[in-house]
Amino acid sequence: MLSELEALDYKKIFYWFSELAKIPHGSGNVTQIADFLEQFAKAHALRYVRDCADNVIFYKPATKGYEERPTIILQGHMDMVCEKDSDVEHDFLTEGLKLYLDGDWLRAKGTTLGGDDGIAVAYCLALLSDEELAHPALECVITTEEETGMDGAKALDPSLLSGRILLNLDSEEEDTVLCGCAGGMRITGHLPLRWQEAFGKSLRIEIKNLLGGHSGTEIDKNRTNAVRLMTRLLFELKEQREVLLTDFAGGKKDNAIPRECYAVLTVEENTEEFLEKVKEIAEALCEELRSAEPELLIEVSYTEEEAAAQPVLHPLALEKLLFLLLQAPNGVQKESAEIKGLVESSLNLGIFLLKPEEAELHWSLRSSKKSYLQFMREKVVYLVEFLGGEAVTGSEYPAWEYVAASRLRENYERLYEQEFGRKPVMTVIHAGLECGILSEKLPGLDAISIGPQMYDIHTPSERLSVSSSVRLYRLVERFLSEGGIML
Repeated sequence: MLSELEALDYKKIFYWFSELAKIPHGSGNVTQIADFLEQFAKAHALRYVRDCADNVIFYKPATKGYEERPTIILQGHMDMVCEKDSDVEHDFLTEGLKLYLDGDWLRAKGTTLGGDDGIAVAYCLALLSDEELAHPALECVITTEEETGMDGAKALDPSLLSGRILLNLDSEEEDTVLCGCAGGMRITGHLPLRWQEAFGKSLRIEIKNLLGGHSGTEIDKNRTNAVRLMTRLLFELKEQREVLLTDFAGGKKDNAIPRECYAVLTVEENTEEFLEKVKEIAEALCEELRSAEPELLIEVSYTEEEAAAQPVLHPLALEKLLFLLLQAPNGVQKESAEIKGLVESSLNLGIFLLKPEEAELHWSLRSSKKSYLQFMREKVVYLVEFLGGEAVTGSEYPAWEYVAASRLRENYERLYEQEFGRKPVMTVIHAGLECGILSEKLPGLDAISIGPQMYDIHTPSERLSVSSSVRLYRLVERFLSEGGIML
């Protein structure tokens, strides 16, 4: 644990966070972190369940005098989004994170921090290991694969839980209480490709340093999608020159707005003139986006001195590909009619790559209206199939609908106002939370989602406020020590 962080720690929150950060725990690679949680339960003599999906549930009995209070469920997820800067060497499968403090902000060097949702797990471990805190019975639920489709929550056996009061700890704004969220799904598109051979020099175009961000909470913040930007560059170039496309890829997670992208072109003749034309288009795009994307770089260079035989897309395949990328809906599609300023429906092309036989595209779709979610799905599927491809839908999860009456919400609001002298913002979010799945599994569930202040999750700029983490933890302590709520 960082010595400077140790000086700021409270009830071992950041001790546990630092221990978790040592263990690789990206989505799809959670066995080690689940092992760690299981060993924690054994070391603290806690009853626990580790299920077939590697979800881990801890049970801690009520302290004396709290036996009649309703059981409280505390919930977060153990997996994180693994993103890194392009110039950083880091193997998320085998390496832990390199934490550092930047003033009040905890960050990781060149990578995502995993504050989403490592801070929730750290909170749970701190609470479970605290022998001084008085509290009702606790059920701490740490799920898997939240970031890639909420598969852990979907697999969870509801009979393992008796509580009907849920504090989900997967939010990123201290002064905001989430009371509902969008539903969503993923679509993977496959577009068959034809190739031919050309002889020329390889020109590499790289788009770097876009802001990126979470494809739900940041979809309305005018963040540029690197794949879409590269598509525009190629389209504008094609209108003036023949384009021989050899390679094209961008984005790493369908739930993150792509920050980087590259394309490789084969140039048969007039190589210097071609290079200058690409640079001219790139400079115009950078100038256009200067205010929205101040750090944007588009680098263009020949990768080899000598010409060589290269595979390039057949002209008809290139036309179909560009048409698909240009015409596929992306970004905000509808604003909420019920809540001013809230996005109702959106979609994000998060991953694109060329393979020997096909182009592969990964979209994340979100909507608080199930009917419009299905409409967006049908539009994407229709477009891909119209061009001779196939689109597969998966990882669908339900919306968490806002409930007008909530004793939990009222009680938390009262405590928050007493603690900080102001009321929290009560709202719903255009992102997926496991509360929707858990609400379907646990009839009568009263739930809110809270969390300390974080910014730029799902990007290497992710940062977590240390002071906010301590403040919110103290509020959770108070909530529990006052017995939760009376039903």
